[in-house]
Amino acid sequence: MLQAKHSIRDLEDRAEFTRRHIGPSVDDIARMLQRLGHSSLNEFIGEVVPGGIRMPAPLALAEGVQEHEALAEIRALAAKNKPFKSFVGQGYYGTRTPNVVLRNILENPAWYTAYTPYQPEISQGRLEALFNFQTLVSELTGLDLANASMLDEATAAAEAMTLCQRMSKSKSRTFFVDRDCLPQTIAVLQTRAEPLGIEIVIGDPLAELEGREVFGILLQYPGASGAVKDYRNVIEAVHAQRGLVAMAADILSLLLLTPPGQLGADVAVGSTQRFGVPMGFGGPHAAYMATRESYKRSLPGRLVGQSIDSCGNPAYRLALQTREQHIRREKATSNICTAQVLLAVMASMYAVYHGPQGLRLIATRVHHLTSVLALGLKELGAQLQSDSWFDTLTVKVDDAEPVLEKAAEQGINLRAIDGRRVGISLDETATQGDVEILWQLFGGALDFSEVESRVSPVLAGELLRDDSPLSQEVFNRYHSETEMLRYLRSLADLDIALDRSMIPLGSCTMKLNATAEMIPVTWPEFANVHPYAPADQVAGYAELIEGLEAMLCEITGYDAVSLQPNAGSQGEYAGLLAIRAYHASRGEGGRDICLIPSSAHGTNPASAQMCGMRVVVVRCDEQGNVCLDDLREKAAEHSERLAAIMVTYPSTHGVFEQGIGELSEIVHRHGGQVYIDGANLNAMVGLCQPGVFGGDVSHLNLHKTFCIPHGGGGPGVGPVAVRAHLAEFLPGAVGGAGADGRRGAPVSAATAGSASILPITWMYIRMMGRDGLRSATEVAILNANYIAARLQEHYPILYRGSGGHVAHECIVDLRPLKESSGILVDDVAKRLVDYGFHAPTMSFPVAGTLMIEPTESESLAELDRFCDAMIQIRAEIARVENGEWPLGDNPLVNAPHTASVMAADGWAHPYSRTEAVFPLEELRGRKYWPPVGRVDNVHGDKHLVCSCAPISAYE
Repeated sequence: MLQAKHSIRDLEDRAEFTRRHIGPSVDDIARMLQRLGHSSLNEFIGEVVPGGIRMPAPLALAEGVQEHEALAEIRALAAKNKPFKSFVGQGYYGTRTPNVVLRNILENPAWYTAYTPYQPEISQGRLEALFNFQTLVSELTGLDLANASMLDEATAAAEAMTLCQRMSKSKSRTFFVDRDCLPQTIAVLQTRAEPLGIEIVIGDPLAELEGREVFGILLQYPGASGAVKDYRNVIEAVHAQRGLVAMAADILSLLLLTPPGQLGADVAVGSTQRFGVPMGFGGPHAAYMATRESYKRSLPGRLVGQSIDSCGNPAYRLALQTREQHIRREKATSNICTAQVLLAVMASMYAVYHGPQGLRLIATRVHHLTSVLALGLKELGAQLQSDSWFDTLTVKVDDAEPVLEKAAEQGINLRAIDGRRVGISLDETATQGDVEILWQLFGGALDFSEVESRVSPVLAGELLRDDSPLSQEVFNRYHSETEMLRYLRSLADLDIALDRSMIPLGSCTMKLNATAEMIPVTWPEFANVHPYAPADQVAGYAELIEGLEAMLCEITGYDAVSLQPNAGSQGEYAGLLAIRAYHASRGEGGRDICLIPSSAHGTNPASAQMCGMRVVVVRCDEQGNVCLDDLREKAAEHSERLAAIMVTYPSTHGVFEQGIGELSEIVHRHGGQVYIDGANLNAMVGLCQPGVFGGDVSHLNLHKTFCIPHGGGGPGVGPVAVRAHLAEFLPGAVGGAGADGRRGAPVSAATAGSASILPITWMYIRMMGRDGLRSATEVAILNANYIAARLQEHYPILYRGSGGHVAHECIVDLRPLKESSGILVDDVAKRLVDYGFHAPTMSFPVAGTLMIEPTESESLAELDRFCDAMIQIRAEIARVENGEWPLGDNPLVNAPHTASVMAADGWAHPYSRTEAVFPLEELRGRKYWPPVGRVDNVHGDKHLVCSCAPISAYE
């Protein structure tokens, strides 16, 4: 017992935050080790992690500090940022987050600690919020359906391009891009197009499209210059040659302008950032994508649909799941497996709170201020580039530099377009005083009221919206703060998030998102900074990013890191692009084979095909390890064309494979690069480094190992880490060379990706410190092995390492129970809801199994509570096996049980009401009541409903 305490260090010697972050106490750890037959944690870890890859020395990081000390340090960094008044626009705008939304969503763990809603019965709250988001987007764009958000506007535009290519009947390989598109969107389009063999042509669609055959076109509406153009003739011309049309539309402008769908567009994309989500130096923000009903199966990302539950009541779920990469793998049309759920929820609730009248008032006011500004500028002799606008003006000047300097002296940023043009974009935070200050920058002092009296309408009648969107009840009811507060609370109460219980998902670490880590996110010095602000205004961000990159390099053993990818899927993509560019730089551009184990996550093959690589599958052996004999054979067969192998470590099966070093050597011998997926890095931090034991590149999931919360399915950050020879091929800055001479293609709209949530990870590493990070990894592994030990007497544990241990997760095999009882893995997952738990990962990487990852944050009491539930469920299955309960009528197949079912007058089941909802006595004191019964997936796909019905539907 004393040895166990000594190996983890005495509690008083551990940093205070580490004690709070790690669930089990030192005494708990000793008891768990005793259960596993070990006397010390060091001895136990020595048996689990192969000695050949163990770090010889501790991480070269500082010791952890207390919460108040870390907050003081990051406050000093924040103070180095200068959140100037931003009139830059370019897709990012000042906005006012309603305080009721700020406090009850962005700062509320019931929303930000939730997982992706794959288990709909315990996700009805966030699914309804996303349903509202889809309705909002569909209504404002005038298109049939919208998905549940995209990563950013540039990524959404790239997805629109490939959707147009798939669905167009044109044989052309050319995609036309409006010259007036946002520069960052054009950059990401070019990144996506090149590996796929798509030719991008940039020009003026009104003047340069005629006679050119294209499979699709992207139009900006309004343009980056601010111009509002009527593109009906262009749209008709593209359709005439069997191409499709995508429009990138400003969401606020669509309260006033004719929607893309009404103009004839097939796809609409954009950002909802200005609906209450701070700029945050570039992200995270929820982009949107909407299209026509006929393209629903080609729409990337997630789609929330309405179905019915087992009692016939309405229920939400994720619809049309066969579209997703985790099923289609290398045939997937996208590698997107995440969204920006938390930000989409915020944007939807901004619309719910303001309602259609409030939103239209905001849009009208912004447009009116812009028109007054424009008239005043004209009266001062300034020349405007266009005679129509919504919120943006491009002003021609003799020399832009003095104007920009005068603006900076006033604490104002304008958009520097070139030496002779300056851009000005107004937003909902702009005031009459701001307009008068802007006039002064251009040489005159005018009175707002006097100029306003002379303003006349600017937008032409044919481009003005003639309908009344957002007539649904949800957008017309919750306009008082009392009503809004109660609505948000009612939705949160429907869900299971990490604030309610353990979420034991294998392959998707759900650990503590500490309050101290979250606090800096909403500080104005981080939240209210434009991503294209001058470098001298973002010194704090630069220092934070540089420091975080250095921390991650030390932790992983790599030489360079890019924080630009704003999701794990983007990190994978960026890593493979770096490998591809490296081979091309050496005259080996023909290397296009990517070896991927059969157990890999679906994003791996999807990312490879997006990079123009061909996937060759490598078998796994009976123990779940990559079959090295098959690898040798495949590597030799494709030696001349071998680009890379993608492997997850510890393995997707939750095991530290002994052969990882040999695997790397085989691939390197044949000229390939080794990509190590960082999904399971939570089992390695402080113990081993992928950049040292064979990896050339890894993507990391900051929303897993490094505590950025999942937010119901996003935001995430997926940095890419590489060895020195790949560093120059990391994603470059938008519009030019990046830091340290990086010349890789940008993969996200903002150079620093989702910068405003990077303080979360910085705080976590700073508070845990060198020893705390290692302790977290050790306890994560211990917790998983403890669960495996408790459950192994009741369920087979499918894979173990050479010492009989698992890594940080374990796979429970339910397939024998299907044979003996007829009970399916879905039944066990739904029954866990009655016990108050989110289900573990179902049927991945092996069908008919549950993969469990407890993380280091769960206490011994919570681990035991989960194990007790699983053991009791096994006893229930035994009653089906022995015939006491029929297969068609038992607590498992009928789960989950709602309060309304329990309150019904009749009860004809062979089990009691108590057995249904209180199978363990402790549930009487902390019962979670699921809001719906088991959701009917088939019904939902056959009767696809993806947006709220308008009021007219009820008349």
